[in-house]
Amino acid sequence: MEARAELRYARIAPRKAKIVCDMIRGKDTKTAAALMEATPKAACELMLKVLKSACANAENNFEMDPDNLYVKTTYTAAGPIIKRGRAASKGRMNRINKRTSHITIIVAEKEAK
Repeated sequence: MEARAELRYARIAPRKAKIVCDMIRGKDTKTAAALMEATPKAACELMLKVLKSACANAENNFEMDPDNLYVKTTYTAAGPIIKRGRAASKGRMNRINKRTSHITIIVAEKEAK
């Protein structure tokens, strides 16, 4: 059994969020939360909220043991790009792309050995 949480339209570039995804994938949830609290990346704050939500979903909706959870899968997909402009020389405009992300975290219980 697995539980998931998703953050859509997060105002962070996907390549910045993927770094944190790779860092926590496969770790147990307490270790992943501790890693994100100690890492000075902008994506850590957002992903910590999503991780806590996934753990709460697992505990409340599927009655899983919160001490026995690990991060099974985590990924980031590109969301829509917000296009903005900045004045350039000769009266022109340079485009600035403000990228968004969809962050998904799936947690599952460890198998009993």
